[in-house]
Amino acid sequence: MIKRLNEILEEFKEKVKNYKTKEQLENLKREYGSKDSVLNEVLRNLKNASPEERKEIGIRGNEVKEEIYGTIGELIDKIKYKDLKQQLENEKEDISITGIDFKNGTKHPLNLVIEEISDIFRELGYDMVAGTEIESDEYCFQKLNMPIGHPARDMQDTFYINEKQVLRTHCTNMTARMLTQLSQTKIKEKNIAAVSYGNVYRRDDDDATHSHQFMQIDGFAVGKKISFANLKWTLEYMCKRLFSNDTEIRMRPSFFPFTEPSCEVDITCVNCNGSGCRICKSTGWIEILGSGMIDPEVIKLNGLDPNEIGGLAFGIGVERVAMLKYGIKNIRDFYENDIRFLEQFKFFGE
Repeated sequence: MIKRLNEILEEFKEKVKNYKTKEQLENLKREYGSKDSVLNEVLRNLKNASPEERKEIGIRGNEVKEEIYGTIGELIDKIKYKDLKQQLENEKEDISITGIDFKNGTKHPLNLVIEEISDIFRELGYDMVAGTEIESDEYCFQKLNMPIGHPARDMQDTFYINEKQVLRTHCTNMTARMLTQLSQTKIKEKNIAAVSYGNVYRRDDDDATHSHQFMQIDGFAVGKKISFANLKWTLEYMCKRLFSNDTEIRMRPSFFPFTEPSCEVDITCVNCNGSGCRICKSTGWIEILGSGMIDPEVIKLNGLDPNEIGGLAFGIGVERVAMLKYGIKNIRDFYENDIRFLEQFKFFGE
């Protein structure tokens, strides 16, 4: 029986030389591993051998079986490796092909201006708040000295959601909210300084410098000893940081329902440095923002005592600053997502 096992192994070695595919080897494995295989036929006759022969034949039978299965397994692995190598070769990328020129994202010019102004006022100790774009009539108008029926409401060209809610027309709504919140605290020293920013909405898109939706930054500070001098220094410092150290400001009397006194602020023309040109209509000045001291009535409407504290306030159009800073003529360019326009700002803010 041992002789027959050795003959089976030799027969297998000769036969396996001619098997080249994985399918052929799998068939060969089944041929030597099935119940009716010559190998199992020999092992089934173990019962007819003596106990001493049975042990020897069993050991040799297992050795032959392991060698047959091991040889087939190795050959199948070699074929798999060869097939995989060929597949990788066929799928190999041609690195000589010109790569795809992916467009790198850049910061939007409006975000650049917001970040720059935010940095300035954070350094001065102001908090930055985003606020809510859907606002109640109370906080958008009434607490800012514009009760129902007040003619100043007509200046806002408001989008009404319903009788009590509007799309905010300015970021000053956060001034009212934060002043009211301050009045409800038990803190003895009523001091706060904050800048709110975000989208505002007005029915105003008559020309290239106006849009029904635009961005605004409103700031305010309240405390015991805040004066008009603080307002002037703050705005002058901001304008010099935004444009250049040579920038000067001019404050002209104006009217805003939530400040008294109120003033418009001009800066020396960014194009001609104050000498006079077409952009500034030969005046040397360009209007940039509105400001003033918080009206005592506003302080009272928000639950604070105007005899104890005062405050300053200002409002800046983000698009206005960006148009002056980057020489942009049409406000709609900010919202059309034209790659050619946006790519011009790839080196700003780095």
